[in-house]
Amino acid sequence: MTQLTIAERIVQELLRGRLPLDDDELARRLDVRPRQTINQACRRLEQSRRLRRYVGPSGKIVNELLHGTVPASPVVEQTILPEPAAGDSAVQRRAEGIMLGLLGERVGCVLRPRRFSLPDGVRVEVDGADEDLTVLVEAWAHQGPPKAAQKHKVLADAMRLLFVASTLATPPRLVLCLSDGEAARHFTTARSWASAALRAFEIDVEVVELPADVRAEIIAAQQRQHR
Repeated sequence: MTQLTIAERIVQELLRGRLPLDDDELARRLDVRPRQTINQACRRLEQSRRLRRYVGPSGKIVNELLHGTVPASPVVEQTILPEPAAGDSAVQRRAEGIMLGLLGERVGCVLRPRRFSLPDGVRVEVDGADEDLTVLVEAWAHQGPPKAAQKHKVLADAMRLLFVASTLATPPRLVLCLSDGEAARHFTTARSWASAALRAFEIDVEVVELPADVRAEIIAAQQRQHR
């Protein structure tokens, strides 16, 4: 991965947090010493009209990106992952690939698995994203009402979407894609904190209809798992 300059890291951090930050906070978040290094870089960014500096509510000078500023380097590196080869994935993974295709037709874009490599070396994958990263998707092909651990799995998927979205310059649409109404009910119409949280964080739940033979394969696989 290309080494980022201090100025580029500042721009990325301001994009990531979407809030004005003072020099001390930027130095802490970026682990840069001495603090004057941040101050000098921010002044140069101000001179190049990429951010503005002003006195914030705390009395400290804060740095705020000007509208339209984008990082010279991407906030994250993205890799389009290959589709699983036949026989390499479980029935559910195959079904989730079909679900991405159905959802892509609905929203008008091609959705493919995507891996994101963050500046700190952390890698995270999402089940689907379009080429321009305007839509991020996690898919779950389970049939029937979810059990407690499965509810937690879906909420972990939602957290994954929120985390990846926080690294992008433009907020994408976030979607949990399910393939069964009963599986989706807990996250949509049920009076649960999970459904309320998804609405609060603007994570859409989309239900697509799988072919009957694929649904039968999933149900059979679920039954085998619980024998």
